[in-house]
Amino acid sequence: MHQQDGEHRGRSRRRFLQAAAAAGIIGVAGCNGLSNDGTATETGNETTTEQSPGQIGSGRSPFGDRDISGGVSMAEMPDLEGELTLYSGRGEALVGELISYIEDLYPDFTVRPLYNSAAELVNQIATEGQNSPADVFYSVNAGALGALKQRERTQSLPQEVLEFVPKSFRDSDGMWVGSSGRARSVPYNTSTFKESDIPDDIMSFPDQSDFEGELGWAPTYSSFQAFITAMRILEGEDATRKWLKGIQDLGVSQYGDEFQVARAVADGEISAGFTNHYYIQRVLARRGLSTPLRTTFTKGDAGAVFNVAGACVLDTAKDTSLASNFVRHLLSAEAQDYFARTTFEYPLVPEIEPIGRLPTIDELNPPQELDLAQLSDLEGTIRLLRETGVL
Repeated sequence: MHQQDGEHRGRSRRRFLQAAAAAGIIGVAGCNGLSNDGTATETGNETTTEQSPGQIGSGRSPFGDRDISGGVSMAEMPDLEGELTLYSGRGEALVGELISYIEDLYPDFTVRPLYNSAAELVNQIATEGQNSPADVFYSVNAGALGALKQRERTQSLPQEVLEFVPKSFRDSDGMWVGSSGRARSVPYNTSTFKESDIPDDIMSFPDQSDFEGELGWAPTYSSFQAFITAMRILEGEDATRKWLKGIQDLGVSQYGDEFQVARAVADGEISAGFTNHYYIQRVLARRGLSTPLRTTFTKGDAGAVFNVAGACVLDTAKDTSLASNFVRHLLSAEAQDYFARTTFEYPLVPEIEPIGRLPTIDELNPPQELDLAQLSDLEGTIRLLRETGVL
């Protein structure tokens, strides 16, 4: 493929981010490729040596050895006792281990999880009304949390829970709080494209003939729908409709989720796509850095949104203190470390750093004029996706 015309102003920044993201992959991949007995194991192209994980409250991570003493340990949080029904828009494969870990800490505590897409669970909660058994809703994105707030189905969280994360990652009225972060990104196959071939303006993609038959997306996935919601807010309904039709005209391939998109890019089935940043890292952690897959980011637009997964206490919660304290546990040092090393996300508690040299949120250059609470207009996005034949 030939290089796109013109030099992009943000190219040096994006090259740094690409290198930094790759370095971050090395750090996380090493953590996920370690044995439990302190022996060295191979992960991709590198060999690492693990030390024994820490115990709860020791200042060391229980999921792999590193210092997490800057955060608040679960050992310092209120005990959990009773039954809690959790509606989780995050998949069991991603967060089931953490939920089981929290449950196992407390002999008189039981979690009853229901896993489904965030959008489906929002609709289910609305349909169930006051008969819903749900105590806590755990979402893959802020938009679904905002949608429940708009329907007046949430309760305010205690200030001491909200204050774990910066104000930009929690609801201004205290109705939900972010637990981990993710950046929108563009994965690309290095056998087909150079980094300089990928536009740093998300709205210019439909105009690039080199992408004909080469792109993939996952329009049923909640994070993709939040991305389109951001585009509607930032660019307007007509421009977003034109963008969706333009990508369709290029012959975009559709997938069930964004991990499938990243994997298809790595396999050469397609050459680029639209995903959250961590899917690229997951593929590389499994296959190694020799895989022809890298990521880059657009600049200051809907394609560069930094969204959050998070949780809220529902108005049907049987024990609001238990529900709030469960949410508090998602902000513990142990949980934040889990997100960094297991789901490849950004911790939102400032005292817990990402694993590896991931670019900072400021370096990712998300749109400054977008409030995450605005991403709650999912109905308008679904309607537009249906009107354009995407769904």
